[in-house]
Amino acid sequence: MDHFASEADAPSALETIERGLKSTRYRLDASKDDRPMLVVLHQENSTPGRVGQVLEAHGLKLDIRRPVLGHALPETLEGHRGAIVFGGPPSANDTDDYIRQELGWIDIPLKEDRPFLGICLGAQMLAKHLGADVAPHPEGYAEIGYYPLKATVNGRRFLPHWPDMVYQWHREGFELPRSAELLAEGDWYPNQAFRYGERAYGVQFHAELTLAMLHRWTTRGHERLALPGAQARKHHFHGRAIYDAPVRRWLDAFLTRVFGEPFEASG
Repeated sequence: MDHFASEADAPSALETIERGLKSTRYRLDASKDDRPMLVVLHQENSTPGRVGQVLEAHGLKLDIRRPVLGHALPETLEGHRGAIVFGGPPSANDTDDYIRQELGWIDIPLKEDRPFLGICLGAQMLAKHLGADVAPHPEGYAEIGYYPLKATVNGRRFLPHWPDMVYQWHREGFELPRSAELLAEGDWYPNQAFRYGERAYGVQFHAELTLAMLHRWTTRGHERLALPGAQARKHHFHGRAIYDAPVRRWLDAFLTRVFGEPFEASG
């Protein structure tokens, strides 16, 4: 009698990952933790976009700070659910005082083991804080528009379903920090999402993008649409119509996983 299963009977990698995730699920609400989420923005008129909408839909409050306007960041995150540092025009390599202070401040959520998410510039700042390089593409390419995304095995172990196309607005990328775990990768900029330890995350792409933000970015930043690799404005709106629904579903699941509480699924 043959005791070995055939290749056809063996579960796929994704099936194995999904089975492992079914026993533990995550819930994001304010019933057990009503502390606000710290939101760090880099422009006077910036908003947390869809990230803020998702968090507020789950009952969370937002504490918005803008260091570029002189807002101080907290000396501890004991009074916050976690922290999210968003993108913006600066570079993580800039020497402005508020950028340097923000880079140093990232040590607080890391040392306190508090949930932290960096988006675009925020991800680059996290990587730089951890000792990785942040630099332009070696051939000068910018990602501005919709570009392919591929989850790694570790990424699918973390979340089984990732979007295939995501919105980008950047011309610098980051090396993967030492001891970090790559969750998703791209073509021109290979490091697209990573986890450091159990509570710190960085994503290069902009799942927080709303339609209003898309209009604003492609209008006020229209000169960047001429950079090598950037897409024409009409393709941004065409891409949103096609690719946005999976991104929206992923963002809700991702924020729930990063900032939510685990519970055992019944059945």
